[in-house]
Amino acid sequence: MLNKTIKFFLENKLVVFLVFITLISWGLVSSPFSWETGFLPKDPVPVDAIPDIGENQQIVYTEWPGRSPQDIEDQISYPLTTALLGIPGVQTIRSNSIFGISSIYLIFEEGIEFYWSRTRILEKLNSLPSGTLPEGVTPSLGPDATALGQIYWYTLEGRDKEGNPNGGWDPHELRTIQDFYVKYSLTAAKGVAEVASIGGFVKEYQIDIDPHAMKAHGVSVAQIMQAVRNSNLDIGARTIEFNRVEYLVRAIGYVKSLEDLEKSVVTVKNNVPIRIKDVAKVQFGPATRRGGLDKGGSEAVGGVIVARYGANPMEVINNVKSKIEEIAPGLPSKTLKDGSTSKVTIVPFYDRTGLIKETLGTLEEALTLEILISIIVVLALVINLRASFLISSILPIGVLITFIAMRQFGVDANIVALSGIAIAIGVMVDVGIVFTENIIRHQDLPENKGASGKQLLHVIYESTIEVAPAVITAVATTIVSFLPVFAMEAAEGKLFRPLAYTKTFAMLSALLIGLVIIPTLAHLIFSIKVNRAKIRQALYIVLVLAGFSFIFFGRYVIALALILYGINNVFQYKWKGNHRKYFNIINIGIILAAVIYFLNKAWMPLGTQNSEFGNFLFVIIIIAVILAILMLVVFFYSRILNWALANKWKFLSLPIAVIIFGILAWQGADKLLGFLPESFRNSSAMSAIDKAFPGIGKEFMPALDEGSFLLMPTTMPHSGI
Repeated sequence: MLNKTIKFFLENKLVVFLVFITLISWGLVSSPFSWETGFLPKDPVPVDAIPDIGENQQIVYTEWPGRSPQDIEDQISYPLTTALLGIPGVQTIRSNSIFGISSIYLIFEEGIEFYWSRTRILEKLNSLPSGTLPEGVTPSLGPDATALGQIYWYTLEGRDKEGNPNGGWDPHELRTIQDFYVKYSLTAAKGVAEVASIGGFVKEYQIDIDPHAMKAHGVSVAQIMQAVRNSNLDIGARTIEFNRVEYLVRAIGYVKSLEDLEKSVVTVKNNVPIRIKDVAKVQFGPATRRGGLDKGGSEAVGGVIVARYGANPMEVINNVKSKIEEIAPGLPSKTLKDGSTSKVTIVPFYDRTGLIKETLGTLEEALTLEILISIIVVLALVINLRASFLISSILPIGVLITFIAMRQFGVDANIVALSGIAIAIGVMVDVGIVFTENIIRHQDLPENKGASGKQLLHVIYESTIEVAPAVITAVATTIVSFLPVFAMEAAEGKLFRPLAYTKTFAMLSALLIGLVIIPTLAHLIFSIKVNRAKIRQALYIVLVLAGFSFIFFGRYVIALALILYGINNVFQYKWKGNHRKYFNIINIGIILAAVIYFLNKAWMPLGTQNSEFGNFLFVIIIIAVILAILMLVVFFYSRILNWALANKWKFLSLPIAVIIFGILAWQGADKLLGFLPESFRNSSAMSAIDKAFPGIGKEFMPALDEGSFLLMPTTMPHSGI
């Protein structure tokens, strides 16, 4: 079956070409990086800085204003917790009771679907027996988000026309704008689960009752409360007919000012109405609050934007920013006493975009450098331009196919997932080298010299099927070794499974390219033979002219490479006899120098403060030293092997020493050598060993600089702010 598949694609190059173009286009569409795709649409892999390792959790909030934590615990948290225990798939339930608020956290099993669990909770809450909760208390389900959902924090501040802080707004004014304008507008952004207001004061009507006036008029607190409830109603009074026209009658009673509330009737004594203003004082005031927002030492008003479960955080942030730009012109402004204008402005102070872009940028740079370095090594060691092209082509195409698989299998792009691709680069190159080297070896056989057409196709087919089973076995062995990672559960699984997925995708894509695309490309590339010298000369002259044309577009390095490559090939007939081998080496050197230049542009190892030429020389020196070491190993390998076989015990002392020092570096000298006598452990030699081998530290999550420091102090339940 495998041989038939390879032969089918070798004989049907149009199919391979269509697959090739489709994979590249689809990969560019799915790429998590901000690449320009031209006319192609964008459907990128969801991106975030780190994997979401939070538990499968839902939250039930219940408010009972004015009640103590003990009352909340006894009458809300405990009854709700016991009622929700029977929901299918619940692993554990935790509750938290504070002044006026109950929070219940339901942790579901990992296999339970997120929205299915929310449906079960809502069913249970709607079917609670009467009397389970106090009258007027209604529990609500938290937003459909995860622990990593807080992607954007902002404050509302007064700014002048130049964008400088100008003030002029009270906390309750900003909170009102936040609650009734900004919050609703930003909630409409695609992918937003919740916009939570924070800081400032919630404006409310406050009625301060006068006990003496109440006693004088014979009014109770309950009567005042009932009067307040009845005063804020619109009531329908059916219809009235006038001039054969029916009119709807309504009693309009919504409270729109303090005066409306003051004139509300509490009761009637001797045909004299007793109004609220007769027994109490009505005024505006701040609602009781249990928290605040401080920015730079002063109180602020703002909001927290939470991304919906399964949404692309980067896309949600962009949607929020677009919505902010849309509503910004409509935010209120006022003229201050000094004549300046202060306009309410939405100012971000936590934006995960920077962290995401920094993380992805680092990994994008690492992938780019890895690909360029791999191309350089292949060019330098293979010394065959066509073979180098075949081997190098597997890397960018394989990475794009990996992006496609990530998008289809729901693997988000983050620092862990993309690291899997970086780790797999070496294996991907190995696959290309094995297939390409075997094709070249078969071509160099005496009976295959000068093969073309169907004979060349047969040679490539035979060389491919010869190594295909071994390559498949090697890749499968590596994939199988990751099965324990796929079996991880809870936070560990959520952290490391993306790495296993992406590494597997990358290796499978490399295998697919090696079996399908490389043989077809090899047949096309090795079939290109221009027999007539004049035609070859004309093509190389065109290449030189193309190089000069790149000068007009400012692509000087590409122009220089094309010109030098074309000139070297135009005058290739000058190379005679044994010197002809230098012709191909010069071609490789020209391409190698161009690739090193682009590597230097992306890397700049000495920093941008040093000259570009200095960085270029430094990169050349590093690569030359590494390649020289590799070539020395290749040159002396047979001698080293013979010595090792002749002196087995001497050679085995080296890996034994590596194992010992490796365990020392891993566990640390203090832990590993703790069995030694105390006199030795207190010696200076042991202190030096312990200092040299302290052991490898352990940390579950990588340290990331998010650019913002959020301090959230809490107080005891009996105190407020």
